[in-house]
Amino acid sequence: MCLFRHAARHRVGLVTTPAPSEPDLPQLPLLEAAAADAAVEIRPTWRGWIHAGTFPVAIVAGIVLIVVAQGGAAKWAAAVFMTSSLLLFGNSALYHRFDWSPRVKLLLKRIDHANIFLLIAGTYTPLATLALPPEKGTLLLSLVWGGTVVGILFRVFWIHAPRWLYVALYLLMGWAAVMFMADLLAANVAMMVLVVIGGLLYTGGAIVYAIKKPNPWPGRFGFHEIFHACTVLAFICHWTACLLITLAPLSPSLGA
Repeated sequence: MCLFRHAARHRVGLVTTPAPSEPDLPQLPLLEAAAADAAVEIRPTWRGWIHAGTFPVAIVAGIVLIVVAQGGAAKWAAAVFMTSSLLLFGNSALYHRFDWSPRVKLLLKRIDHANIFLLIAGTYTPLATLALPPEKGTLLLSLVWGGTVVGILFRVFWIHAPRWLYVALYLLMGWAAVMFMADLLAANVAMMVLVVIGGLLYTGGAIVYAIKKPNPWPGRFGFHEIFHACTVLAFICHWTACLLITLAPLSPSLGA
């Protein structure tokens, strides 16, 4: 009986003795911060796939343009356009599809942004070579390739520049053809219409990229994917424009 009473008192002591108090931890704020960090790191399902799928298409398109081009100057211009498009779509796919170390990611980001300037100049190369008189074509090429060198240096050495600033530089270079609008229209109306449509697509995509809106499905297809889709559609327009002027240059001597 004494043992029973002692055990009962012991059990009661176990039940009634309060557990050591634990410090109150701010669990909710920590969870919210972790969730926010995770959301930043989540890559949308479509990120990089649009440009990855365009890369082989750009290879075929570039080869076709080189084959149909007549003469050394036209073929070189087509090759420059092809090379710049492959650099942009290929590097963009690598940069956006895979998880890289911070150092490699920063390097690929620099190349990715520099390639936008290269594609702008690369697109203008066949247009300026085949659709403009030699002196005006040389002037346009000097402007866009000079701007490309400056733009690449700007993006390489100031990678964290405000988004609106470098987007404005892209647009300024992209619309350089406005200075020669009359000459380009005279060379080939259909070509110039496609150049303008492509420019509008690039501009629309750049604006979406700059303001990050609309962002329809952040985990699947966000604002960045809209930007990439616009670049592909614009590339198709500009490739078709280059094909038209390659098949019918302003002067046979320009394709010689």
